[in-house]
Amino acid sequence: YVTISQLLGKAGHLFNALFFSHCQEELRELREQPIDPQAEQEIIDSIEEVYFSNDSFDMVQHELEKLPPELNLQELEEYRDKLKRQQAAVSKKVADLILEKQPAYVKELERVTALQTNLQLAAVICTNARRQLSVAKEGFTEASLGLLANQRRRQLLTGLLKSLRTIKTLQRTDVRLSEMLEEEDYPGAIQLCLECQKAASTFKHYSCISELNSKLQDTLEQIEEQLDVALSKTCKHFDVSHYTKVQLAYTLLGKTQTAMDQLHMHFTQAIHNTVFQVVLGYVELCAGNADTKFQKMQYKDLCTHITPDSYIPCLTDLCKALWEVMLSYHRTMQWHEEHDKQETISTAAAAESDESVVDRSYVKKKLEHGLTRIWQDVQLKVKAYILGTDMSHFKYDDFIVVLDVISRLMQVGEEFCGSKSEVLQESIKRQSVNYFKNYHRARLEELRMFLENETWELCPVKSNFNISQLHEFKFMGQCRSPSVSPSKQVVSSTSPAQEELSLFQQYLQEGNPFEMQAERKEEETEDVLASNGYESDELEKSVYQDYDSDSDVAEELKQDYVDEQTGDVPLKSASRETIRSKKKSDCNLNKTNAPILTNTTLNVIRLVGKYMQMMNILKPIAFDVIHCVSQLFDYYLYAVYTFFGRNDMYESSGLGLISSRLRTTLNRIQESLIDMGNGVNCFPTSTLFAAEDRKEKVPSPHLSQMVVLTNSGTLYGLAQRVVATESLVFLAEQFESLQSHLDTMMPAAKKPFLQQFYSQTVSTASELRKPIYWIVAAKAIDYEQMLLLMAGVKWDIREIMSQHNVYVDVLLKEFEQFNKRLEEVSRHVRIPLPVSNVLWEHCIRLANRTLVEGYANVKKCSNEGRALMQLDFQQFLMKLEKLTDLRPIPDKEFVETYIKAYYLTENDMEQFIKNHREYSMKQLANLVNVCLGSHINKKARQKLLAAIDDIDRPKR
Repeated sequence: YVTISQLLGKAGHLFNALFFSHCQEELRELREQPIDPQAEQEIIDSIEEVYFSNDSFDMVQHELEKLPPELNLQELEEYRDKLKRQQAAVSKKVADLILEKQPAYVKELERVTALQTNLQLAAVICTNARRQLSVAKEGFTEASLGLLANQRRRQLLTGLLKSLRTIKTLQRTDVRLSEMLEEEDYPGAIQLCLECQKAASTFKHYSCISELNSKLQDTLEQIEEQLDVALSKTCKHFDVSHYTKVQLAYTLLGKTQTAMDQLHMHFTQAIHNTVFQVVLGYVELCAGNADTKFQKMQYKDLCTHITPDSYIPCLTDLCKALWEVMLSYHRTMQWHEEHDKQETISTAAAAESDESVVDRSYVKKKLEHGLTRIWQDVQLKVKAYILGTDMSHFKYDDFIVVLDVISRLMQVGEEFCGSKSEVLQESIKRQSVNYFKNYHRARLEELRMFLENETWELCPVKSNFNISQLHEFKFMGQCRSPSVSPSKQVVSSTSPAQEELSLFQQYLQEGNPFEMQAERKEEETEDVLASNGYESDELEKSVYQDYDSDSDVAEELKQDYVDEQTGDVPLKSASRETIRSKKKSDCNLNKTNAPILTNTTLNVIRLVGKYMQMMNILKPIAFDVIHCVSQLFDYYLYAVYTFFGRNDMYESSGLGLISSRLRTTLNRIQESLIDMGNGVNCFPTSTLFAAEDRKEKVPSPHLSQMVVLTNSGTLYGLAQRVVATESLVFLAEQFESLQSHLDTMMPAAKKPFLQQFYSQTVSTASELRKPIYWIVAAKAIDYEQMLLLMAGVKWDIREIMSQHNVYVDVLLKEFEQFNKRLEEVSRHVRIPLPVSNVLWEHCIRLANRTLVEGYANVKKCSNEGRALMQLDFQQFLMKLEKLTDLRPIPDKEFVETYIKAYYLTENDMEQFIKNHREYSMKQLANLVNVCLGSHINKKARQKLLAAIDDIDRPKR
């Protein structure tokens, strides 16, 4: 190495010196010559190509061969000078290039120097290595090799011992895995199993490990099976810690999506198994020792074997069990929502893996889709149960409980997945229509029985009686949404503004919304009956007592007096004077303010409450129920009319007792509701009903034989007539108060039916007062006697009389007698002011018509006779006004106009006949005949009688 480096160094210096000396010499020569780059380039270009060929070229030989045979000195010198110029140009060019590359050359020379230094260092290292190798060779012995071999063997044995211990641990893993599975530590068991598999793959070169690997795989599959069983347990009783372990285990297995698929399958299976076991238990319990193989039956067929007695308990248990399944699903969704939130927070800083995002998205969609699927399964199972039994013969309270339970279940469905539960609604609607049809038919028959056995006695109720006090109407006073069942209607009065919790919030941890059914019937007892004459020992006392002393006045009247006309309750308590003045203003007939109603009325009201309760729970049959409610009222109204108001003398009275609206209503009721097969039509009709139509109708009711309407001493059953009529009016008032509630329940398309029912039927109830009380008024006063007395009076007198005729006094005595008998009746039954007014109006109208009829029977009459008629009538009016508060006196003008018509001229008389059609043809003809000879001649008489005949002709 040293020699090479020295040689290189010397050669470099020598070359450097020679090269630069030559260059300097050449440059010196060149500087002496003028420098022309272009001329220089031309000289270089003139050089022969052969000089640029290769290094082996012999230029001397080349130039010698070019010499001519004969040499010329001058030519040779010129050629030599040319070659020198060419050489000088090339040398100059080379020198320029050398100078240009000199820095690079210097740098390369420095690298050569550095290489020299490194070579020297390498020589030193090699020398030292050879010296140390020599020392190692001299000091290496067999003993040291033996130590090294032993150390290596020791290390190998240590590794083997570690492997053996791991293998021993792996072989004992089965025991630990079994323990962990018993403890339900599925994540730990899977983690351990996976670690064992990893370790086994590391030691697979040992023969004892190959069998262990397959065994671990079998164990892992066994763990998955147990994990699936553990997952199925969450469907009925959800436990947070248990479900967390199961989900973590599936995550370790990388089977989150598979777990969700399995979970939904388990929920479907849980619903089927639950309902089957519940129904099977009740069927077997009721069947006793029957050999029927219920276990092998389909669920739908099994439902048909439920007995009516066990129907409601089984339905309740069925809903309880299904609630547990739905609550478990609800809590499962809650767990995943909370878990997702925690994961989102924990992975906010770090990037979340794509696989995790996909899993969470899949689970969320699967759970949301599962809500509808599970609720659909629940609906179908409950539908099969509902339709499996014919409920048409259930008791009303039992059927209401069924509706209540299904209503609560529909509320659960709405909160569970926002479902309107069409399947449940349709099935319960089918049962309800069937049940209600039979129930209503039975109730109408029952109502007919009530009416035919009704003696029309007062049912004593408190003066502040209101239908809201009846149990059947309790539901109306409780705030609830349409979807909430009656068992959940009670809202705390202490916090009315507090938002109502959903069922899943209320019963999240414990309890069951269907356990409240057993508590529904724990209600307070009604207190609507008055105690007078019923709870005291003196049963013979009248229900309503006189107010002769302050102590006799009922306490509720002192404190809670209700005005008869307005229904308002004064702010201050009513004094004795107030009550007495009220009594006086009501013609001494008002004994108390208690409503007038009978047991049958109460029965109808309760029925209406029951119908509305059913309608409130089950909206789809609302119209059917309201239609049946209207039939209850129709039948009651028709019964009251046929019992007390039907009379063939209406038309002849000319009083217009039955309005066209009332007549239309009664016709409609008779045609649509009354089976006239064994009755008598009150309104003739040509319609013939088929046998199947009659099934939907009720026979016309018959008045009880206990009710006597022909006794003059009782004013022809006035007390019973008042009770019947006013109970109908009271019933109509209750219907009016229910109109707004019924309207909210009625489907929009059917609302015109309800409006028509109220406007054409309910509002006509008070119109029955006229025909019913007219019969009393027509018989209470002897109008025939009046005509006989008037016939005996001489009217063609020639002097004005100052004394009225006796028939007026007799008529007034009749009215006084009527007033006394009216007071006697009022001691037993309160006669409201509108009733007394109608009675007095009828009596006065009949009396006035009797007077006109009497005046129309007069054959001869003078002006003085007409004056006597006016005198008699004025005397009658004056005395009558003292007997009654009725103002104005009815038909006063009817009599006065007829009397004054005597004085009319021929033309005025003709106009009078055309304008006053309220008078009969006989009365008008008599008027003309009496005037003959005084101021009407025979020709005028014929003309006027012809006018009367023209008026009467359209009537015939």
